[in-house]
Amino acid sequence: MNHQIDAQPYPLVFDPARTALLIIDMQRDFIEPGGFGAMLGNDVTQLTRAIAPIRSLLTAFRQRGLMVIHTREGHRPDLSDAPPSKLARGGGPMRIGDAGPMGRILVRGEPGHDIIPEVYPLPGEPVIDKPGKGSFCQTDLELILGLRGIRTLIVCGVTTEVCVHTTVREANDRGYECLVPDDATASYFPEFHQMALRMVQAQGGIFGWVSDSARVLAALPPVSQAAAA
Repeated sequence: MNHQIDAQPYPLVFDPARTALLIIDMQRDFIEPGGFGAMLGNDVTQLTRAIAPIRSLLTAFRQRGLMVIHTREGHRPDLSDAPPSKLARGGGPMRIGDAGPMGRILVRGEPGHDIIPEVYPLPGEPVIDKPGKGSFCQTDLELILGLRGIRTLIVCGVTTEVCVHTTVREANDRGYECLVPDDATASYFPEFHQMALRMVQAQGGIFGWVSDSARVLAALPPVSQAAAA
């Protein structure tokens, strides 16, 4: 049964059974004080604002038995999947693979690479480990979505203009309908966050739709109805 989310540039009609909540890179190294993001001089409190809205969406999707997928950006311990240009980028004292406060930076299996406790995956929720910004590049995300018949993605997480935006663009080119909740995404740079959202909904929704967590929650079926379906 189709439902409708109040969104920009116009309402999004979606089937909850064919919709997934895609939570991008809510990792300790990006969000927590003392992590890699903070070491780069970023104000990590700009990202923490998204935690509560994401948690609300996560709870609602779980209660209704709807699909939830998490992603993490990071690399193999030997860095064989990390392009030299990415390793060298920034020129700062700390780089990917170096030992940081939460283990080796952006290396799979290290404490900083893992997802924050507030939105930690439950058993059975797929976790996509990606080497790049986009969630489709060199991952099995499209296979997982296809096997579940997913056509609509509610994309949240961090950061809005980098990994969220790249994933939405990738998904758009593959025919998925994407909605980005404003309050469930965040950037270290508020002006980048706002511009990225404007780009998503520009020109009649060139990449997708923009709404907020409250309007997404209001559009979901009641728990009893979703369970019966």
